[in-house]
Amino acid sequence: MIAKEKLEVMRLRFLKLADLLADASIVQKQDEWQKYVKEYSALQPIIELYLEYLDLEKNLEECRLIKSTDPEMAEMAEIEYYEVRDKKDEKENELKSMLLPQDPMDEKNVILEIRPGAGGDESGLFAVELLKMYKRFAERLKWKAEDMEINETELGGLKEAVIMISGKGAYSKLKYESGAHRVQRVPTTESQGRIHTSTATVAVLPEAEDVDVEINEKDLKIDTYRSGGAGGQHVNKTESAIRITHLPTGIIVACQDERSQMKNRDRAMKILKSRIYEFLQSEKDKQYAENRRMQVGTGDRSERIRTYNYPQGRVTDHRIGMTLYSLDEFLDGDMFEIIEALALADKNKKLQASDE
Repeated sequence: MIAKEKLEVMRLRFLKLADLLADASIVQKQDEWQKYVKEYSALQPIIELYLEYLDLEKNLEECRLIKSTDPEMAEMAEIEYYEVRDKKDEKENELKSMLLPQDPMDEKNVILEIRPGAGGDESGLFAVELLKMYKRFAERLKWKAEDMEINETELGGLKEAVIMISGKGAYSKLKYESGAHRVQRVPTTESQGRIHTSTATVAVLPEAEDVDVEINEKDLKIDTYRSGGAGGQHVNKTESAIRITHLPTGIIVACQDERSQMKNRDRAMKILKSRIYEFLQSEKDKQYAENRRMQVGTGDRSERIRTYNYPQGRVTDHRIGMTLYSLDEFLDGDMFEIIEALALADKNKKLQASDE
């Protein structure tokens, strides 16, 4: 059943807003008027759908009445009754979907972290493929993908990658990517042609803004050090790399990608704020540890949200049981079919919970 009492309150508010927007004295107050316009626009599709639902409900009662009082029209009314009932059920499901609470983080930018799991060097090389995949996905949506912290292995794999993906609704689409990703393929180093299984973990965090997290400078321990890795003469000459430790939580963030110490500090603070925000969502340290373990797993081969099978050219998402035989396209950023299916499954789960 839909929450008719709630919808009635919304309908009355919608009518009130219509009156306010027609009030000349309100129109002159631009800030107030704009606020009412925004609220009116948000309510309009829900109220229009609700009014359609009420009309169908009324038609259904009329069909019932005709069936019971007019024998000559009973057969026709019976047919119409079932047609109207199906339409009413459809509108009811649409209303339930529209009334589901929105995730307040959905419109946020994303800090996406990728780390190798089980599988040694092959795991690090697979992590590189995942990093490229997410960057190509961002390109398809005309989002911006910015490297925050990239640490590579000697073989060209990844020890860790942290990137910022900025775009409308980034978190709403990428939040289902958190977990262990499993790859099955023949490594380039495998002379016998045997298929190996390895994993990489992905964590997706909404970007925390200043209004989300307050950080006291006294709670920070900031160390500077010389950048490592490839970098020519710049390496080991200036202490541009930054390591920030948040003392109350023990969260540590390091950043050395930029030549400027200030830029590295800005990037490190963005990552730190998002990790602290995630930490603050849990009431206890143990809950935080468990939540993060559940999100990214341990990286063990048996833990996975998705499998990328190169010999068969398939990608399988185990949460929804969906398999696509278009691995190359998927790795090239065409992830839309599975992401949309995950969002739909999540919505249906919430709808089912709202009926219980």
